[in-house]
Amino acid sequence: MTTPKALIWSLLSVLTCVLLAGCAAVKPDQEYHMVAQHVAEATGQKSTYRPDEEDAVQSRVEALLVDGLTISEAIQLALLSNPAFQAAWMDVGMARADLVQSGLLSNPSLGGSLRFPAGGGLADLEVTMAQNVADLWQIPIRQRAAQSALDQVILRLARRAAELAADTRAAYVRAAGARELHNVAVDNLAIARQLLDMTVGRQQAGAGSELDVNLSRSAVLEAELSVESARLAASEARRGLVQLLGLTTDPERIALSESLPSSVPGLPPAEALIAIAREKRLDVRAAVQAVAQADARVREEYLKVFPTLELGMAMERAQRQAQPGRSVLADAARASIVNGALTAPEIQPRSDRRQNTDFIIGPSWGLELPVFDQNQAQIAKAQYARQQVEKTLQAVSQRMEQEVRSASDQTATAWRIVAAYRERFIPLAEKSLALSRESYNAGRASFLSVLESQRFFLETRRRAIEAQQTAAAAIPEVERAVGLPLVDLSSDYPSTRPATGKPAVGDKP
Repeated sequence: MTTPKALIWSLLSVLTCVLLAGCAAVKPDQEYHMVAQHVAEATGQKSTYRPDEEDAVQSRVEALLVDGLTISEAIQLALLSNPAFQAAWMDVGMARADLVQSGLLSNPSLGGSLRFPAGGGLADLEVTMAQNVADLWQIPIRQRAAQSALDQVILRLARRAAELAADTRAAYVRAAGARELHNVAVDNLAIARQLLDMTVGRQQAGAGSELDVNLSRSAVLEAELSVESARLAASEARRGLVQLLGLTTDPERIALSESLPSSVPGLPPAEALIAIAREKRLDVRAAVQAVAQADARVREEYLKVFPTLELGMAMERAQRQAQPGRSVLADAARASIVNGALTAPEIQPRSDRRQNTDFIIGPSWGLELPVFDQNQAQIAKAQYARQQVEKTLQAVSQRMEQEVRSASDQTATAWRIVAAYRERFIPLAEKSLALSRESYNAGRASFLSVLESQRFFLETRRRAIEAQQTAAAAIPEVERAVGLPLVDLSSDYPSTRPATGKPAVGDKP
């Protein structure tokens, strides 16, 4: 027969085995690697922040800031040091912890009672240990739901990296464009001063009027104000870029080594871009994973109709109550009377003094009956959640298609406008200014025509840079809409002319 001591050791051994089985790794090293792969595909950058490589971030950031900052280096820097992006990585660790938790058995329950008899003796002892075996069919579906949730977190984080890369590229373009606008404003100020010098010279020669000089001075003052406004805009654009990079450095100390691009590689048609986006956009893929997770949640709720089925062992040792007390003198007197002489009382065996009961042990079970709560409310809630994520997937797909079409159209239009300024408006403005100055010096034109030609020229130069800035900013919008860097989009599609006969983006007519 099993002794209580042996039973206790058996229970402790089982409990130890369960605890050891519950130990699982929660470090998301593999998941971090998967995120890095998706980020590299979506941004074209192999270097990104990882929580398990925190110590190496600062040295890599310092290396990128040496010798100026290109667009590619700015994107690397943002992916390494942007604190909001770094914080989003912790979602992976939490989702990994949820996955580990979903695969663990629920803890066994250990119970007991100790009841003392009123008449003395050994107490009634009862010990039970049970385990909810419903986990055996609930764990697989829980794990599938948790794995889908983890996959969503990975894809959303990589999509966030793609968004950050696009924002950084756009901020770099704004900063580079603002710098060029400031340079143009400085050049325009020099041109305005040249006209002022010319009118002052003509006035001194007796061929000009005080009105012409005053108009020229007003043009110079206006150009000076434009320089100050352009300087402030350039500083603000730099500050916006530095904020995205996650730096506290003075923006004026960050050297931008690239200027605005003068052309863009040829892009495939919008419908081809949509097909690529369906496959590559990470938010679309995350929405697909959300549907898979919702399916798993519905099945999990159905399995919870019988939430618990406990199997275990129970042990009971009944009480041992002592017999009522005996009088030794009375027993001796009775024995002496019977024998006719002084006689000692009989020795009473221990078994006669106590009532023995058996030590019992055996299996136990417990089942929660779904009489009132059949989990119907949670099943319905999970079904509604599934319908919701299906509609969300539909909305994400529709939004993706329109974003791709919009980005493609905006890019093509912006670069056609750049080509128009470069090839027609600027040459026309330069020629008009030169002719008006020549006619003014020869006395064939009024000063107002010269002033108007100069204003048209200066405004055209400024708008040409703004158009180039807008066209350059359209590039990250295409990358954002499709989910791939521009170099991957254009590598298989050399610059070709559309069937309409219009020049391809970036080509001359």
